[in-house]
Amino acid sequence: MLRISEIKLPLDHVESDLQKAILTKLHITKDELINFSIFKRSYDARRKSAILLVYIVDVETVNEEKLLEKFANNPHIIAAPDSTYKLVATAPKNLKTRPIVIGTGPCGMFAGLLLAQMGFCPIILERGKSVRERSLDTFGFWREGGLNTESNAQFGEGGAGTFSDGKLYSQVKDSKYLGRKVLTEFVAAGANPEILFINKPHIGTYKLIKIVENMRANIVAMGGEIRFQSKVEDIEITDGKVRGVTLASGEFIESNHVILAVGHSARDTFEMLFAKNVYIEPKPFSIGFRIEHPQRLIDECRFGGQAGNKLLGAADYKLVHHCKNGRSVYSFCMCPGGMVVAAASEAGRLVTNGMSQYSRSEKNANSAIVVGITPEDYPENALAGIELQRRLEEKAFELGGSNYHAPMQLVGDFLKGCPSTELGTVKPSYTPGIKLTDLSESLPKYAIDAIREAIPAFEKQIKGFAMHDAVLTGIETRTSSPIRIKRKDDGQSLNTQGLFPAGEGAGYAGGILSAGIDGIKAAEAVALDIVQNIKS
Repeated sequence: MLRISEIKLPLDHVESDLQKAILTKLHITKDELINFSIFKRSYDARRKSAILLVYIVDVETVNEEKLLEKFANNPHIIAAPDSTYKLVATAPKNLKTRPIVIGTGPCGMFAGLLLAQMGFCPIILERGKSVRERSLDTFGFWREGGLNTESNAQFGEGGAGTFSDGKLYSQVKDSKYLGRKVLTEFVAAGANPEILFINKPHIGTYKLIKIVENMRANIVAMGGEIRFQSKVEDIEITDGKVRGVTLASGEFIESNHVILAVGHSARDTFEMLFAKNVYIEPKPFSIGFRIEHPQRLIDECRFGGQAGNKLLGAADYKLVHHCKNGRSVYSFCMCPGGMVVAAASEAGRLVTNGMSQYSRSEKNANSAIVVGITPEDYPENALAGIELQRRLEEKAFELGGSNYHAPMQLVGDFLKGCPSTELGTVKPSYTPGIKLTDLSESLPKYAIDAIREAIPAFEKQIKGFAMHDAVLTGIETRTSSPIRIKRKDDGQSLNTQGLFPAGEGAGYAGGILSAGIDGIKAAEAVALDIVQNIKS
């Protein structure tokens, strides 16, 4: 199999045009071409009047070895690498205890799936509810404002990514093609096969719900066990080794291998681990607001006359600005054609996130506009970042009226430093409600100053970004985990044998795809450790 990259075609091309381009690239005839498939499709929109689709294709043809020799100096024609996933181990028959996975977000789900595929029959524990029950609680909160602290946009089957854009792209290095395994499993569970090749694939919340259910059924069919409303209150550690977990019900489950995949909002779990002297260190994260513009504005800025083209879809953006005060401001978790959602998980605290359906057809585009902060901003102890998040979320709750309505300000008023009193042309999407106010009170001054400097700078890249009527919704604090539970090369905690920290909560992922990849790595580490221990 050959892999050809940098095949560029106009938006209105047909499939035969792609075939012709392959024949031209390889200097072969149609009879010599056996088959081809699209590995990746992206677009080049640098010239809005002539936007191109860019393909990477895998090609099966006769005389492949001769072609590789012929194009040895062409970096765009190479031997296609083998991206097929291969299990690293098989569970032994004399397994004494079953591995435990804590959390059913993408990290925990893929850790459990891989352990089940290898025959280890994992026990997967989730503090929240099943994804469909959890959805009822979350949508109910958005409509009415009644927060269930154990079943919401953060906690429950599917993890925080279930109520997001369902983005499936990442910048992590992936030499073993574990990301391909993640995408393949999503397709097997019902995702659109296009996620295997489009440049920035996404699933969307409603589709994710069914996919998560199908993955659960697959794990159970292979001998895994998933238990909901089973919060882990304690992890028993003796002489630096994990012995099992205790649930909120009082039940103790013995195990020597525990994958910790609790997500970035399991603050009480982090506190429990810190109290037990599991090594934890603070890490950088970001704070800021959600910003909403008309999606049409973003489409026209990015695609010009091709705005609305179905092949291009709703346009996104990625922005960064380095400020005079030394801070960096950047866009995060951009949701084309989406909505801003209530993502609180603790009573009396308010936090927002962004979400899109598969169609990305809502009127507004939104993203987080956030300021990077570091442990130097919260130097007290390893959990000080969590306390900073809580203080900011409490302030946002008060500014919104102490009823989970979000504090909001027009961009024009924010830049002028005056409170907003009425909305303009952009209608906010956040529910259960909003309260117009002055957001300068919601974040530290250095963050407010940085965002005020960054928005006009972003205007130079996206005309209309600083439009007066665009809206800022407070606040975004859960961009990533504020801690890292350090691990060794074998995947185990730095000072706790048998504990395998993984995913976003442990500080090793940042999104659905990277969390899924890290879940696979954790499962492999557990499997190899179990097999090695039995051999020795």
